[in-house]
Amino acid sequence: MAVRDTEGTEVVVVGAGPVGLLLAGELRLAGVRVTVLEKLTEPTTESRASALHARTMEFFDQRGLLDGLGTLPNLPHGHFGGIPLDLMLPGLYPGQWKLPQAETEKLLWRWATGLGADVRRGHELTGLTATAAGVEAEVTTATGTHRLQAEYLVGCDGEQSAVRGLAGFAFPGADATIELIRADLRGIEIPDRRFERHENGLATAYRYPDGLTRVMVHEFGSSPRRRDEEPAFAEIVAAWARVTGEDIGAATPVWLNAFGDTRRQAAAYRQGRVLLAGDAAHRQLPSGGQALNLGLQDAANLGWKLAARVRGHGSESLVDSYHDERHPVGARVLTNVAAQALLLFGDRRVDATRAVLAELLATEPARTHVAAMVSGLDTRYDVGPSTHPLLGAPLPFHRLGGGHTTFSLLRKGTGVLLDLTGDPGIRDVAQPWADRVRAVSAIADDAPGFGAALVRPDGHLAWVDGTRAELETALARWFGPALPQHTTSTTGGRRGQAG
Repeated sequence: MAVRDTEGTEVVVVGAGPVGLLLAGELRLAGVRVTVLEKLTEPTTESRASALHARTMEFFDQRGLLDGLGTLPNLPHGHFGGIPLDLMLPGLYPGQWKLPQAETEKLLWRWATGLGADVRRGHELTGLTATAAGVEAEVTTATGTHRLQAEYLVGCDGEQSAVRGLAGFAFPGADATIELIRADLRGIEIPDRRFERHENGLATAYRYPDGLTRVMVHEFGSSPRRRDEEPAFAEIVAAWARVTGEDIGAATPVWLNAFGDTRRQAAAYRQGRVLLAGDAAHRQLPSGGQALNLGLQDAANLGWKLAARVRGHGSESLVDSYHDERHPVGARVLTNVAAQALLLFGDRRVDATRAVLAELLATEPARTHVAAMVSGLDTRYDVGPSTHPLLGAPLPFHRLGGGHTTFSLLRKGTGVLLDLTGDPGIRDVAQPWADRVRAVSAIADDAPGFGAALVRPDGHLAWVDGTRAELETALARWFGPALPQHTTSTTGGRRGQAG
């Protein structure tokens, strides 16, 4: 096919799944031109992941993404390696919230395209050239091949990432040693069960409110198969019967797939002008919905940093902080998932370990520790020296005067300096960053645990109740050089009330 003319954009995002669409929306909030390439011609109807955890729900709330969803089903309990785990923790969104991945994708597509993201379906990345000055993507469609130039390119294109392969990212780890088959079925009535261990294997089933039933099964001692296509329905029917003794053959299959416990993580999330996020950066057993939530939180961390760099006020070190902050989070998730795989798929020799762990998870310190880890609520970044217990942590939810909340302050994706003390001197410090940081004076309806805080666009606290000199340092680190004083009277940077 002939190569057509070259066109340009500022950032190319490869992959129009939830992670790529969230990243595109974040870039558009900052006014960055973004083109999303997706090789599929139509959105997938597969709902591989179906749970949003507390930290993801908080971020969605901060962007106003929950407003049109209504009331989502909430499950107070999850599991750790098949052992029941109470996920109820302090905060606005305890537990896990059920939303099929296909619906999450629709939600984020509406948001990103509504903000002006250019999403191109049927566009496959087939070549990639990166230099110190930018990237050039070779894109193949049904009508030919063309080139797309950009300042940066981000691979959000899943486990078999073309970006990761074309750019040569190292992807160390281990291949799968076990396999599960899962299916979404209609027209069947079977008991709900959560990772129920039988003599011959493991079975789980969950019925969604719309009548769809998801089943997963693993036979102890079986090995992963090399598959060129998804498993046949007859295969899961036979495996389910061998493990549970039940016949599910009368059901109507909606979707089937097989997956394993592959454990790999990109050695670096950034190579010059090319970055990875989501499953392109880390691959693990999708235990408890952590994979999707981990990827969405990657996008939340990267979007504002990359936008700041493109806009000229973010440093190279700011973009590098994406890897510095998210790689350890990904590694920790891979570790807890690997531990869960041993608990889930080990033979009877793991039963004693499971019994001891179940006792530990019944104690409050152990339960809250593991629940916070699975929910993403304990994610804390090293944002600078301080002894304040909230520094680097997610912004807590609090109601403010006038019907506003701490979360609603982040709707526009900018930084926020929130002052609850009434001291105008604190807000004056932020004036040289008025085009990037909104200074807000408010009154909290309860005791928030801080008097003033600098909040990054991703909702993490970058300065809390420190000195003014420390505030200036934090502003410069996360939001770039200060503007000359005579330019700080722009409308968007004036001090104001919450809202």
